[in-house]
Amino acid sequence: MLADTKHSILKKYGVWGEKLMFGHHYMGVHRTTFLIDEKGVIRKIFLRPKNKEHAEEIVKGWD
Repeated sequence: MLADTKHSILKKYGVWGEKLMFGHHYMGVHRTTFLIDEKGVIRKIFLRPKNKEHAEEIVKGWD
């Protein structure tokens, strides 16, 4: 778990930004999954993952 109350890590990963819902603009987290290997290298990025398919996508992402 990570507490990023100042959004510094979210900003570094590019996942903090403006969102739009029901005509309202607000700041929030863009749902994204990063596959990071044991050396800390990002191997795959999933933008706006779909819930039903995402677990399988992650497993396949390591292949």
